[in-house]
Amino acid sequence: MVRQFVRIAAILALGAAAVQADTWNVDTAHTSIGFSVKHLVISTIHGNFTDFDGTVEWDGKDLAAASIGVTIQSKSITTNQERRDGHLRSNDFFAVDSFPTLTFKSTKVVKGEGDNFQVTGDLTMRGRTHPVTLNGTFGGTVTDQRGSVHAGFSAEGTINRQDFGVSYSATLDNGGLVVGNDVKIQLEVELVKPSPEAPKK
Repeated sequence: MVRQFVRIAAILALGAAAVQADTWNVDTAHTSIGFSVKHLVISTIHGNFTDFDGTVEWDGKDLAAASIGVTIQSKSITTNQERRDGHLRSNDFFAVDSFPTLTFKSTKVVKGEGDNFQVTGDLTMRGRTHPVTLNGTFGGTVTDQRGSVHAGFSAEGTINRQDFGVSYSATLDNGGLVVGNDVKIQLEVELVKPSPEAPKK
């Protein structure tokens, strides 16, 4: 009986160790959170957010067990055009004074073929939360000279801005929208898991 108990305890201990996750930080210096949207139907405007942070709970192996959380400061939106950026921060779009952050929290990660994966999560913008699915590719891991481990990912997906109350809808004479409803999200993410021996900055 004692032997059986010890065996069960050992199995449980090994299982717990197998699923133990580490905290990986989003390396903001080597990460971009971008988007693109149609303008006047015929062209595409690109932009990004410059102020954000996030963490991923992950064992470094099983993507399906990873948990992702990201917070973006909405006022950091930029399209490299000051007048347009001011309009985007207004109540017509992101209403940054009332809604200073956008957040994303994963609910499911599904491993695909090869290095591909799909992550679904809740995106909150202007106080509205809707599920969003991103298709991604894992770029691998590497250890730097300080012993910290880095992991790279690319991901993209599309949302409808109207779902989040971004409802500015000026129309053209032909019925087309000045700003398209579909917004493409484009992410290039680098995570870092600091080495216990790495000096703190």
